[in-house]
Amino acid sequence: MGDLRRRGVVALGVTALVAPLTLAIGATPAQAASCTTSAGPYQKKVEKFLGRPVDGKQSAADCKAIRAFQTKHGIRPNIGYAGPVTWGVMNLMNKQKAVGKNPNKAGKCPTNKGRIACVDLTLQLSWIQDGKKLVYGPVPVRTGRNGYETRTGLKKVYWRNKNHVSTIYDVPMPYSQFFDGGQAFHSVGVSMWNPPGSHGCVNMTGTAAKKYWSLLKKGDDVYVYGRKPGT
Repeated sequence: MGDLRRRGVVALGVTALVAPLTLAIGATPAQAASCTTSAGPYQKKVEKFLGRPVDGKQSAADCKAIRAFQTKHGIRPNIGYAGPVTWGVMNLMNKQKAVGKNPNKAGKCPTNKGRIACVDLTLQLSWIQDGKKLVYGPVPVRTGRNGYETRTGLKKVYWRNKNHVSTIYDVPMPYSQFFDGGQAFHSVGVSMWNPPGSHGCVNMTGTAAKKYWSLLKKGDDVYVYGRKPGT
C-alpha cells in the first residue's frame, strides 16, 4: 500500500520530458524549413554572441549561424530569426558564464546544512555545496515551464530510482532523485536551453545527473529559489 501511495505521488508530478514542441502560430513545416531574410529585433546582440559582423543586417551567413544555434537548442521555428526567444537563451548563457565558480556569491543557498543541492531558478543553474565549499558545479539545468514551475523552498531527497520511467508519459528518467512530490533531478536527452522548460523536474545532462547521483543520498537537503525567466 505504501508503495502504491509512493507511486501515486510520483505520478502526479513526474512530467519532466516535454511533448514535441510546436511551431509558432501560423508557421508551417515548409516555412520552418526556409531561412528568413528579415533582421530580428535582437539582430546586433545575436550577431555579437555568435561572433558575426555586428551590422544589424541579416545576411545568408547570419541566418545560417542563427539557425544552427536554434536547431541545436530546440528553438522553434528555427528559421534564423533573431527574435526574443533566441536572444533570451543567449542572454541566459551569458549570465550563467559570468557566475564562474562562485554560484552562491549572494549567499542565498543555505551554508549551515552541510551537503546541499542548490537550484537557482533565475539563472537556471544548480550545484552541490558542503557548507561554503563548492563540491560540484555549477551546471546548467532546465526547470519547470510556465504553469508547471519547479516549487521553491527547502526540501529533502526522499526517493531515488536510477532507472525510473515516467508513469505518465512512459519515458525514461535516468538517475531520478525526487525531492518534492513528483519533482526530481534527472537526466534528459535535450539541450538544457531547450524552451520552454520541463513540467516541474530539474532536468540535467547525463554527466551532471550521474555526478549528482554519486554525491547525494536519501535525506540530503535541496534548496530551490528564484524564478525561471518567462514564468
